[in-house]
Amino acid sequence: MPSTSFAFDTNLPPEGPHAVLWDMDGTLIDTEPYWIAAEGELVAAHGGTWSEEQAHALVGSALPDAARVLQAAGVQLGVREIIDKLGARVAAGIRERMPWRPGALELLTGLHASGVPQALVTMSERSVVDELLPLLPAGIFQATVTGEEVSRGKPHPEPYLRGLRLLSELAGAPLDPARCIGLEDSAPGIAAASAAGLHAVLIPNATDPGTGPWRRVDSLAGVDLQTMTSWLAQVNA
Repeated sequence: MPSTSFAFDTNLPPEGPHAVLWDMDGTLIDTEPYWIAAEGELVAAHGGTWSEEQAHALVGSALPDAARVLQAAGVQLGVREIIDKLGARVAAGIRERMPWRPGALELLTGLHASGVPQALVTMSERSVVDELLPLLPAGIFQATVTGEEVSRGKPHPEPYLRGLRLLSELAGAPLDPARCIGLEDSAPGIAAASAAGLHAVLIPNATDPGTGPWRRVDSLAGVDLQTMTSWLAQVNA
């Protein structure tokens, strides 16, 4: 949910990002191995088999969609039960070890220190996100969007459009999506960020969606506000 205590910094350079919207799994933290392990364990418990190819095909997908794929693989549970079991397994993994992606925490905290508004836009549910937020400075995300809070998950743009709307409400004026940056690692995620009109940036991880109407970087290590400002200068010249 948005933090109403956040004051937007009107002194930010106009050529820089007006906001940065983050995917969580695979972009901010490397939880994809947790999800893949949870899927495999669940399918195996119901007598089925789960391949690496099947697991990678689900990376970045909305959880109800993933649950239906697991049902087709033999999991004899309802969609809600599957989501709850996967989420509990991933949350346990996060409690054991927080797997930050290279450069992600440094960029997140650096943008926060510079007053850049940020939102978390994830297909994980609130129970998983609640394991992450206490480990971050209070108010570092001015808005969060989780999977159960949207009717259409990634690759549909609704999650990012909701994040932009929440940030715009706090700003008191609509944010221009083209002046905002969306960070993603998966095919559904980067498609969603791009379709929402953001300057979408792909950081491939477990899968590589290839080229498209987005920027590609190998890592967030070394990326900072100045880097992001230069990205926007290139596309908005």
